[in-house]
Amino acid sequence: MPSLSYQPEVLQLASWAEALKPSSIQHLLDLTARPNIISLGLGLPAAELFPAEPFARVAAALLEHDRSALQYQPAYQPLKAQIVRLMAQRGVACREEQIFLTAGAQQAMSLLTRLLLEPQGCVLVEETIYSGFLQAITPFEPAIVTVATDTDTGMDVDAVEAILKRERPALIYAISDGHNPVAVSLSQEKRLRLVELARRFGVPILEDDAYGLLSYSSNPLPPMRALDADWVFYLGSFSKILAPALRAGWIVAPEGLVAKLAVIKESTDINTTTFSQRLIAAYLETGALPEHLAVLRHEYRTRRDAMDGALRSTLPPTARWRQPDSGLFFWVELPQGCDTSRLLEVAVTTAGVAFVPGQAFSVGEHRRAAHCIRLNFSNCAPAQIAEGVARLGQVIQESAQGV
Repeated sequence: MPSLSYQPEVLQLASWAEALKPSSIQHLLDLTARPNIISLGLGLPAAELFPAEPFARVAAALLEHDRSALQYQPAYQPLKAQIVRLMAQRGVACREEQIFLTAGAQQAMSLLTRLLLEPQGCVLVEETIYSGFLQAITPFEPAIVTVATDTDTGMDVDAVEAILKRERPALIYAISDGHNPVAVSLSQEKRLRLVELARRFGVPILEDDAYGLLSYSSNPLPPMRALDADWVFYLGSFSKILAPALRAGWIVAPEGLVAKLAVIKESTDINTTTFSQRLIAAYLETGALPEHLAVLRHEYRTRRDAMDGALRSTLPPTARWRQPDSGLFFWVELPQGCDTSRLLEVAVTTAGVAFVPGQAFSVGEHRRAAHCIRLNFSNCAPAQIAEGVARLGQVIQESAQGV
């Protein structure tokens, strides 16, 4: 009897999966694994600032006194109560019944798109946007309509209004603070207008606020969720303020949709990450978070200022950037015609420095970010930042001279 063998060339994949390729971020992970590379690319928080010792203490107590922390469990109610208090610090009034716990903001995007988006439905985003959101919507093979981003005030809300007058997308994806990658925060005027448009046209906003608690302003703006409880779905995360590997985040959603989100999540991960939820709740119960956030803001502000100074002293006068008032990134515009994807290969192989080329964040065939780069300042000490930017500046100078 002939044996049956696996023949991958005849395996029929889903149509959306056929076109899948490794992301630019995954390519960057491979590049930066090389020795002696200074990475200014990946959006990694500083590992030396993780509250490892407090985590160790509360984890030991949990494992000694609450073995159910390792068991299948419903979402942990005490953490929801603590998130309500955390949201109040962001100027948002909400109730525990509106909090839905997730395995990070990335899962929150995936769950909400499954809830709101039909196959081949329409989504409104900016032309240059966080690539993880594009990955979340790819299985739906959606029609994507785009608007530009102003590097001083954020999303082009006039263009949003023009689009909503002629078609009705399933959702609007927006980053209110510390935009990844453009490093801009949405102005107060645009927050008000975008929420008014969502309400008038009946289109929900997915407000990604992964960086809202990392503001370097003395008077940060409240998120859009503070303006509307029905049409703004808020996405929060502990990844950047505690540790990414905990895989813990949350959605603030209308109460009537929480049960539906729970069904979708159960089909995804059987409501796991229960240990992380209890670990974070126990840590927050100690009252250590405000001091920890103060340390993060101080250190990241220092690193931000170090990068800004290094860019000013190293990059050519034709380069443009804006010092961010929140988040972990700089967005640098080089002269039009500069291919930063090609520049990355040269920078890694000849100078040992890495960044993310702007094209990694472009939607569809848009090329408006092909001359831009995203630089991360949270993961390197100031001395490394200075050295990395100096190497990058040399590569840019040589590239401009055709060396």
